[in-house]
Amino acid sequence: MSIEGKAKEAAGYIKEEAYEHGRSPESQKKAEEGRELRNEGRIEDGKAPKTTEPGSGASE
Repeated sequence: MSIEGKAKEAAGYIKEEAYEHGRSPESQKKAEEGRELRNEGRIEDGKAPKTTEPGSGASE
């Protein structure tokens, strides 16, 4: 596991959580950007990416 992968996953998680409940298209876009960053970090560390929609509350 890389420190860079962990940092990307953490930063993506924070961005996703901060914007996932916003109703505007801009908030949803930022939540999706956070999810993409989070997944990039997960893939670098050999974990499976999150596949649910941001804010769905579904855990994997």
